[in-house]
Amino acid sequence: MFEKVLIANRGEIALRILRACRELGVSVVAVHSSADTELKHVRLADESVCIGPPLADQSYLNIPSIIAAAEVTGADAIHPGYGFLAENADFAERAEQSGFTFIGPPASAIQTMGDKVQAIKAMKAAGVPTVPGSDGVLGDNMEDIMRLAERIGPPVLVKAAGGGGGRGMRVARAADELPRIIPLTRGEAQAAFGDPRLYMEKFLTRPRHVEFQVLADAHGSAIHLGERDCSMQRRHQKVIEEAPAPSIGEEARERIGALCVQACLDMGYRGAGTFEFLYQDGEFYFIEMNTRLQVEHPVTELITGIDIVQEQLRVAAGEPLGIRQEDIKFSGHAIECRINAEHPETFAPSPGTVGLWHSPGGPGVRVDSHLYTGYTVPPYYDSLVGKVIAWGSSRSAAIARMGLALNEMVTEGLVTNVPLHQAILATEGFAAGGADIHFLEKWLESNNESQAAQGPFNPVL
Repeated sequence: MFEKVLIANRGEIALRILRACRELGVSVVAVHSSADTELKHVRLADESVCIGPPLADQSYLNIPSIIAAAEVTGADAIHPGYGFLAENADFAERAEQSGFTFIGPPASAIQTMGDKVQAIKAMKAAGVPTVPGSDGVLGDNMEDIMRLAERIGPPVLVKAAGGGGGRGMRVARAADELPRIIPLTRGEAQAAFGDPRLYMEKFLTRPRHVEFQVLADAHGSAIHLGERDCSMQRRHQKVIEEAPAPSIGEEARERIGALCVQACLDMGYRGAGTFEFLYQDGEFYFIEMNTRLQVEHPVTELITGIDIVQEQLRVAAGEPLGIRQEDIKFSGHAIECRINAEHPETFAPSPGTVGLWHSPGGPGVRVDSHLYTGYTVPPYYDSLVGKVIAWGSSRSAAIARMGLALNEMVTEGLVTNVPLHQAILATEGFAAGGADIHFLEKWLESNNESQAAQGPFNPVL
């Protein structure tokens, strides 16, 4: 096991990694911007290094500064967390070249899976089902593109080959919309990812977002930890996640999970990763792989009893997986609500100072957050300030516990989206389970129209 790990991240995920390291007896180096000197994990770390000013491109995205911090502190390894440089193949390669272990997959796997076209080709070769599409990047001949759209069958989705997160995506309801959509999407892809390449796939009208968690070591072993449902989304950003996915079933879990495991083995994958699918009419369609730890990993931990971050550390240190597929047992149901410092109705970021922080508790409740009384949430980064995760013996029990936990949470002085989560939990669509990825935005639109007529936002519907 490593003696010292540098955490190249901030906020709740940096604290989560610090705790996993401490349980394994590993010392921690925290890097931080000048705006983040008061972060909880910075205070708790064995050593800390300021790597730049507040703006992320001058600090958390500054590869030379992070590697220099690892050098001066004598770290053995670098954990990227999620976001920032977590899926940057160049960072992984430069860290390894500088003599540090990158706690993640090989740079080659990050590069392959970061290119959506190459990722789809790799998944097809492994037998993983994919969405019908262009089987490669789109050319420049618009007539050829329009004929392809007709063969696929409209509506079609035009997507950036080199990015994600909901940017560089547009739907064409008919082929004759493409001459307008293609140039706009190319420009957006170039601006967002420095890569104008596009591909096309069938647009599924009412899919769910279901993903499979995998772990793989460097000794030829890989396992899956079941699936999560992440369909509660706004503008392609996840809001609530749960595991297992409602109404999927054991047969489908075993079948798709086994394909994901085989794909890991085929590409020589190492570490934690997530295969993301659209699920509609009983069929799975691969869309992308995230080659990192996911924000929503706690729901999988609660139903399996496996510490995914510790497994990342062990695998990166060269140890074989200590878990076989037949050892994985799924117990109960878990739900995660992402708590953001933002207005629950307008979604405007609301940084500020926490006047009073009270974390909820009780059986089956977990809170991953870096907040504390007196801490000031800065305006420079993502608005995520914590995650509330509730486990129950059934989905209904998990929902009930989540409701209690949200009612107990106190964040005086800071505006959060807790009222939004309370409202979502009270909807019939969420209670029934199996809502598609469009449910939340449709509900928000309907609710906004209703509130405009009736008055202020009401968190209990």
